Amino acid sequence: MAEESNQTLIDISLQLKAQLEFYAELGITDIGGALRDEQFLQMLKQIAPREIVSSTPVETHDEPTTEMVAAPEIARSPAKPESLASEPSKIDIAAVQKIAAPPPEVLPPVGLFADLVSDAGKPAKSSGLPILSTLPADKFLEDIRADIGDCTRCKLHEHRKHIVFGEGNPQARLMFIGEGPGADEDATGRPFVGRAGQLLDKIIAAIGKKREDVFIANVVKCRPPQNRAPEKDETDACEGFLFRQIKLINPKVIVALGSPAFQCLFRTKEAISRARGEFREWNGYQVMPTFHPAYLLRSPDKKREAWEDMKKVRDYLAEIGN
Repeated sequence: MAEESNQTLIDISLQLKAQLEFYAELGITDIGGALRDEQFLQMLKQIAPREIVSSTPVETHDEPTTEMVAAPEIARSPAKPESLASEPSKIDIAAVQKIAAPPPEVLPPVGLFADLVSDAGKPAKSSGLPILSTLPADKFLEDIRADIGDCTRCKLHEHRKHIVFGEGNPQARLMFIGEGPGADEDATGRPFVGRAGQLLDKIIAAIGKKREDVFIANVVKCRPPQNRAPEKDETDACEGFLFRQIKLINPKVIVALGSPAFQCLFRTKEAISRARGEFREWNGYQVMPTFHPAYLLRSPDKKREAWEDMKKVRDYLAEIGN
C-alpha cells in the first residue's frame, strides 16, 4: 500500500510540473502571487517523496534553479482513489489546488494538456469563422435569391447591370467560389462566362466533370469596379448569402478560387500563394484553395500548380465515391 501511495504522489508531482511548464510556455509568470520555481520546490517537498526531488540544476524559462527531476523509468499508472485515502496526511490538498488552478481572472481554465476549455468544460471555439449551423435552413436556392431581392446593401449596386447569383447543380458534390463577377458576368447575370470562365470550364472537364455537375458562385454578387477585389464592407454585406448557398448545396469539396474567396471563408489575410495545394476543413467541408483562373491567364506558368491542386480534388472525390 505504501508503494502505491508513493507512486500516486509521484504522478501528482509530475502532473504539477507539466502544468507549470505549460504556463511558462504561455509566458505566464505570475500564478496567484508570483509562484516561482524555488517556491514550487518548497511546496513539492510537502507532497512528494524525497526520492523524486534532487538538487540537480536544469534549464528553465527563467534563471537556473533547483528543479524537480523525475526518477528514471517511473511507471505512469493511473492514480487509484483508495491509495489516496490510505495515507491522507501526506497530501496537502490546499497546496495542490493552489499550484494546479490559476485564478479565473488571469486566463481561461486550462487543461493539463494545454486545451483551452469553456465555462461548460467543452473545448473553446477558435475562432471568428462563420458557423453555418446558425444560418436559416433554406429548402431552395430560389428562396435565397428572393431574399437578396434588388439588393442595395452595399455600394456595388450603384453601377451593376445584373446580380450574379450563381448557377449549377443544387446538389453538387463540388462547388467553386470566386471573388466577384467581371464585365461579362455583369452583362449576362451568369458566373464565370468570360475568358476566366472558359478556362474554368476546361479545368472542370479535365477532372472528369461537366459545368452542370458543379455549382459556381462568388463571394459578392455584384461586379466591383474595374474588377478590383471586394472591399470588407461589400463582403460583409453579401457573404451571408454565399454561406446559405453552401449550407443548402452541402458539397463534399469547395474550391476557393483566389485570395478573396479563401480569406472570406477562413477569416484570414493569408495569401493564396501560401495557402494553395492543401485541403483545409471549414464547417465540416473540405476546402481546396487554388489560383483564380483570371490569375492563371496572366501567369500561365502557375497553371501546373493549379492543376496539381485540382488533381487532389479529383482524387479525393474518387476516393469518397463522388
